[in-house]
Amino acid sequence: MATTPCIYIIEDEESISKLIQLYLTKEQIESKPFLNAEAALQELKEGHKPNLIILDLNLPGMSGFEFLEELQKQFSKDMPSVMILSARDTDEDIIKGLGYGADDFVTKPFSPGVLIARIKANLRRQSFFLEKMEATINFGPYSLLLGSCVLKKNGQKISLSTKEYEVLEFLVKNAGQVIAPEKIYQNVWKVEYGDITAVAVYIQRLRKKIEDNPLDCKYIKTDFGNGYIFSDEYMTKNC
Repeated sequence: MATTPCIYIIEDEESISKLIQLYLTKEQIESKPFLNAEAALQELKEGHKPNLIILDLNLPGMSGFEFLEELQKQFSKDMPSVMILSARDTDEDIIKGLGYGADDFVTKPFSPGVLIARIKANLRRQSFFLEKMEATINFGPYSLLLGSCVLKKNGQKISLSTKEYEVLEFLVKNAGQVIAPEKIYQNVWKVEYGDITAVAVYIQRLRKKIEDNPLDCKYIKTDFGNGYIFSDEYMTKNC
């Protein structure tokens, strides 16, 4: 998972969007601009999740308020943090925006320095709460809880032996890489030499537990002659 924060900027005025991007780049924060809310929403539906969304309210097509409503409907349990950046500064607009799930409201015209300070404060709050939460790696309907060594599918615990969990964790943490059975054995069994056929046995056990069709795997694939690869296609993506 990426360690560099990523921010979506939904702003139809390119000059404002580019200004924000410039200041974010100076702070080593990645950003991705969108001229309309529909394009950003599509990215979110595809599994991309930014650390923060900067949202204008007066947008072509879907308005900022409509975007917030759609976020709540589709991502109610895991809604990204949203900071509204708008020229609309009435109490009614501010209350409405925060009521629709936004975390902050900044009015235009704005000071770039103050905006960046508010963004960094938001990211610090996220880091604080994430430290309080258990580290989790998600793929498809599954969640691998690293602190408690548990695998869940749609919130329901999947029974794994200690060694099954260790093999799965090693594969998931190295998703997208072809890993030789010898390397899996050395890292999981913690010995350099031994019966590496044990790796194939545990791979088969895991496939029976997490694959819809163990004969046509989409998570734990075999690269014949080289080893195994855990597909990163279904893992939660950042920007």
